[in-house]
Order: sequence, then C-alpha cells, then structure tokens
Amino acid sequence: MSVTETDSTTPPAVEAATTDALDRPKVPLTRLVRVELRKMVDTRAGIWLFAAMAVITAAAVVLYLLFAPEEAHTFWGFVGVTVTPQGFLLPVLGILLITSEWGQRTGLGTFTLEPRRGLVVLAKIIAAVLIGLAAVAILMGVAAAGNALAGAMDPAAGAWDVGGREVGNVVLLQLLAILQGLAFGLLLLNSAAAIVLYFVLPIAFNILFTLIEQLRDIAPWLDLATAQQPLFMDQSMTGEQWAQLATTTGLWVALPMLLGLLRLQRAEIKTA
Repeated sequence: MSVTETDSTTPPAVEAATTDALDRPKVPLTRLVRVELRKMVDTRAGIWLFAAMAVITAAAVVLYLLFAPEEAHTFWGFVGVTVTPQGFLLPVLGILLITSEWGQRTGLGTFTLEPRRGLVVLAKIIAAVLIGLAAVAILMGVAAAGNALAGAMDPAAGAWDVGGREVGNVVLLQLLAILQGLAFGLLLLNSAAAIVLYFVLPIAFNILFTLIEQLRDIAPWLDLATAQQPLFMDQSMTGEQWAQLATTTGLWVALPMLLGLLRLQRAEIKTA
C-alpha cells in the first residue's frame, strides 16, 4: 500500500506574485506628499474652504482699511487682521486632511496602496506644514497690499513695522493652528466631531479660567490659546513664556497626534 504525499510547496503563480510584491519599489515620501497636497484641492470641501479663506481674508483687509483708525494702518495691523480668519480656517483644513480618508471612504485605497500608515501620516503632516507656509506667504502679500493702499490714501499711514521676529511668530501661530487641527482629526477620525471639539474646548477652558480665579495663574501652562497670546504682541517672549508655549503645544498638539497615530495603527479600514 502506498501513501500519497501532499505537495506543500507554494504554487508558482502565488510565489511569483509574492516575489513581485516584495521586490516592488516602495512609494517615496515625496510622492505621498504630492498626493496629499492634491487631495486638498481636488475635493469640493477643500475648494470651498480655500475660497472661503481667500474671500474672508480680503474682506477683513477691506473692512480694516475703511473703518480702523488711520494710526492703526500699519503692516503689523494688517497682518493681525489677516491672521484671524486664517487661524479659524486652517485647523479645519488640517482636520479634513485626515478625516477625508474616512468620510469620503478613500482610506481603503490609500492604505492598500501604501500600507505603512505612519508614513502616510508623516506625508499628511508635511503637506499641512507646506500649506501653512503657503498661507503665511499669501497672508503677508495681502497685508502688504492693504498697507500699500493705506499709504497711498494717507501718507502718514502705511508704516512697515514688521521684522523677522514678528514674521516668525506669525509662521509659528499658523503652523500650530493647522497641526492642532490635524491632531484632532487624527484622534477622532470624524470631521464633525473634530471640528466641534476643536472650537468648543478653547471656549470651555476660557470660561473655566475666567470663573475660577485660582486657575488663572496656571492657565498659560494648560491652555494653548492663552500661551499663544504673547506671539501676537510686538515684543520678545521670555523664557517662561516659551516654556508655557512648549508645554501647551505638547498637551494640545503632540499628545492628541500621538494618541491618534496609535489609534490609526489599530483601526480597521472599512469601505462603508
């Protein structure tokens, strides 16, 4: 009596497919960044958000030019006006950059083509930083145009009173805003929840620190908005203020991003 042996070798077709997958060159980070940048502008939400940012920023400059006192018509004054609308909308852009993978059900394709989820998140972070820098450049251009127009209307106005420190503060503010939005989106993976939480939490903390006098002294160490206030002022920050900003950034940006990344590594990607 003979015993039939089972062939345990891998079929040639499966072996060839496995070899091709292993030998296939990995997607470079630069390509992933380009893809994430394109995702920001080829969706209706992204297009409308950029359009709203442009319209609101231009409207803020026009209103400031018409109604602000002439002594306030300086480059720094116009920069302060343009920072405000971008500071509200850039975090929403960061949130949508993450949550669109779930809300628009593109996550399955994204993480199938690039299974290294951490690398995809890194590409999104880099794309967010590039968008933030571009927003600052546009902000400065619009502010410069408004200031030049103010100087043409009134020779006593239009002072160019912004130096390297002030520009650096604006860059830091805008990057923190978009990165915080990205961190909230990564933590919650839901657009509506992340947007609501992003705007509600600062209000809740402001009310808390206003009502409870004993907490006011520690507010700069716990509340990112409070710690960022010196960046709006035309003066150098102290070492303590930088420590407060670093602490609150870790609490409101780095920690949610880390927790969100850990959640993303374990999350099941679904088609519906």
